[in-house]
Amino acid sequence: MFIKINTIGVTLHLVGWLIAGVAPAGQTAEFYVATNGNDRWSGRLAAPNRMKSDGPFASLQRARDAIRSRRSSGTTDESQTVYVRSGTYEIRQTLKFEAQDGGSPAAPVTYCAYKDDKPILVGGGTITGFVPHKGNILKADVGAQGFKGIYFRQLIFDGHRQQLARYPNFDPRNPHGGGWAYADGESIPLYTDSPEEDTRSFTIKQKDIRTWAHPKEVQVFVFARYNWWNDICDLDSIDAATRRVRLAEGASYAVRLHDRFYFQNALEELDAPGEWYLDKRTSTLYFWPPSALKGKAVIAPTTRTILELGKGTANVTVRGFIVQCAEGTAITLNETTNCLIAANTIRNVGDYEGCGVAVNGGVRNGVVGNDVFDTGSHGIRLSGGDRIKLVSAENSAVNNYIHHVGVIYKHGVGIDLSGVGNRASHNLIHDGPRMGLMFSGNNLVIEYNHIRHMSLETEDTGAIYTGGRDWISSRGSVIRYNYIHDILGYGHDEKGLWHSPFFAWGVYLDDNTGGVDVIGNIIVRCSRAGLHLHNGRDNHIENNIIVNNGEQQVQYGGWTKDDRRWKAHQPTMIAGYEAVVSELAWRNMRNMSLHPTNAILPNGTIMTGNEFIRNIIYYHSPKAQYLWCENVPFDHNVIDSNLIWHFDQTVVSEQNGPGMMRSKMDWTKWQVLGLDHQSLIADPLFVDAAKDDYRLRRKSPAYDLGFKAIPAGRIGPYRDPLRASWPIREAEGVREQPITKLALRAGQYANRRN
Repeated sequence: MFIKINTIGVTLHLVGWLIAGVAPAGQTAEFYVATNGNDRWSGRLAAPNRMKSDGPFASLQRARDAIRSRRSSGTTDESQTVYVRSGTYEIRQTLKFEAQDGGSPAAPVTYCAYKDDKPILVGGGTITGFVPHKGNILKADVGAQGFKGIYFRQLIFDGHRQQLARYPNFDPRNPHGGGWAYADGESIPLYTDSPEEDTRSFTIKQKDIRTWAHPKEVQVFVFARYNWWNDICDLDSIDAATRRVRLAEGASYAVRLHDRFYFQNALEELDAPGEWYLDKRTSTLYFWPPSALKGKAVIAPTTRTILELGKGTANVTVRGFIVQCAEGTAITLNETTNCLIAANTIRNVGDYEGCGVAVNGGVRNGVVGNDVFDTGSHGIRLSGGDRIKLVSAENSAVNNYIHHVGVIYKHGVGIDLSGVGNRASHNLIHDGPRMGLMFSGNNLVIEYNHIRHMSLETEDTGAIYTGGRDWISSRGSVIRYNYIHDILGYGHDEKGLWHSPFFAWGVYLDDNTGGVDVIGNIIVRCSRAGLHLHNGRDNHIENNIIVNNGEQQVQYGGWTKDDRRWKAHQPTMIAGYEAVVSELAWRNMRNMSLHPTNAILPNGTIMTGNEFIRNIIYYHSPKAQYLWCENVPFDHNVIDSNLIWHFDQTVVSEQNGPGMMRSKMDWTKWQVLGLDHQSLIADPLFVDAAKDDYRLRRKSPAYDLGFKAIPAGRIGPYRDPLRASWPIREAEGVREQPITKLALRAGQYANRRN
């Protein structure tokens, strides 16, 4: 690995958070919380006294109320710190903080672990009292344990999320490609619409017809048509005669031949270790433990959110906790100011809509140094700022380790970044079903992130993704100094055989994205190409290293005036442009003087204003192309001063567009089009490309083209007091157990049998 691990923080903003997260010298009030505490005590002692007459509080809620009381009595000039001792704290209802619970920059409020203790916050409760039911299946009355009337949808055993009873069973040997049934029906090309289709029914194979005592409780977990994400739909019925499944509500798209699905939430399907089912009529939990129960906790959520920092809360830090087991998002910040979620381990949380941490608006909030994994949807969601006035929120996700996200919602990403002036930097993200980082907004900064082994269960995807269907997204944003590699993708071909790697990019600027800078990134081994501009305009792609990607190294796919997508998005683009064009802050945005209706060139193409300069392109495969271009007016886009090395093989590009046939061309014909006149074909002289060391040797010809060295040593997380763990011990995933052969075998097996 060529990346040198950072050992210190990198911004003054982080230094400010560190100071705010530790009570400064001066007047300070300290409280303590412990599992052997008592909410009737003063909370001013770290442990019970010898007489057991005073000691720590028993709950965070009592500590919050103590601070609230002190501040209401006029003591607002002192810092408040709550130290929490080791142990498990069940928070069965959301612990809410409001404006009155916050502090000031000079007198912040901090909730943190005591010294090296590891307090665990559980958004629910422990389940005990299991008795035998049938075979290996146990059962417990959860109604008598505080879960009466609570229809929880997650179960955690020994720190791991368990599988809701399903058919077909989950395949732990092939977690991404195995354990699926496949829809039957007529073959329809992926991008061909059919007026006869509906989104509420589809055909299954005879062997997949099931019967259950309570079919209305059963859910269908399905990837419909495009394989972009999944739906979880309640079942209405199954007609055994026609093999037709009817859903209680529509899926995102029609379910077609070869689309994969499974049924879940039926007691009859509880037939494998780790599976469970909750009978809401009797409040009985049925569970097949994957190992002996003794000494291992079984927990279930009772609340959607564990900690909620509400509107107006300011200068509050939450640091050093293990946070787990919530139906929705574990920690939410709603319109807060200068709040910090740092050095926590956030795990086993979230349903289809549930994230690890969500910052919803507000200003100068940070999600810093956390380990976030096993989330139902996104790892971190970050928003805030005024897009019309271009007022930045300055919210940040920094130095986090995020992995195994999107467990329930397969459009779940590592970081979902939106708004204005927000930042994601120095994060390590791996093992998720879709993007590493998805963004939409303006003046966003995505820098120094290490993103690998993503897009494991979907296709038409990328490591970093955005779109511009409203004309103004994501203008002013910067993607710089990120290391992206092994972005796989997963999907099936026309014959129904499932493949991985399949149909994924590194940086994906989709659907008319404009005004984004992609600078100094290292993009390696992405299944389709390293970079994709889908009718992108006014984007600057500069000083990147693009290595050994799939069919092409770079892909430009433009639209024409007759393209259905251009026509469909016209109203949205016009509305977006006209909403901001008169605002002073927008006048400095690149090419904002052009109205969308005036964007069409005389030949009918649209994709203009892009610059692809001073990049290094390096690839071995004799079948791979340098650039693939469709509907690209080359006289309105700059491609030059690049260094290309194809190991003395012919450098081939491809073009297609108005007035021309699709054609492949060698370097000479490519240059005739006015492209790459100042570019070189030469070995860039990497230090050791075989070991992913893409530093340049001193005599690299790239320097003659003006290429600037990429600060690879600063990419990724770094040692810091606000880090949950160091060194980071990366969790196992597809890097250790590659899915390529397993996934392909799963698809072949399914189609051969059926």
